[in-house]
Amino acid sequence: MKKHAILFLLTCLIASGCSSNAPMEVTDEAKTREILDHHWETFLANDLEGVMEDYSEASILVTPSGTYKGLEEIRGNFINAFKAFPTQEATLTLTESKVVQDIGYILWEANTPGFNLSFATDTFIIRDGKIVRQTYAGVREAK
Repeated sequence: MKKHAILFLLTCLIASGCSSNAPMEVTDEAKTREILDHHWETFLANDLEGVMEDYSEASILVTPSGTYKGLEEIRGNFINAFKAFPTQEATLTLTESKVVQDIGYILWEANTPGFNLSFATDTFIIRDGKIVRQTYAGVREAK
């Protein structure tokens, strides 16, 4: 009896498209690129409201200094980041920017009054026009 129930359940899962072979959702790479570019441009301008447009309450940002969940925590992270990268005194250079389906990847460097980033990278998962997941890492060198 149990064997028949398991076979029936597996058949239902396969028939309903719940199997691991189900096709993945098609991702609009142009939309991923649009959000990635918008994020970089607003970050360069220290535009807090512009940066926050790219996130939702479900977003998660993971950095070496902490994990930030939701709009309030992510906003706090960027308030601190903008203090570290003052618009008129910092030079940020984007050295690589790639998009593959819903993944955005950037490689960048920065020169600020207090430190240099010889290497910084962010990876973004972008869905429905929002960054749902982001990771950041960088090599910070004191001046």
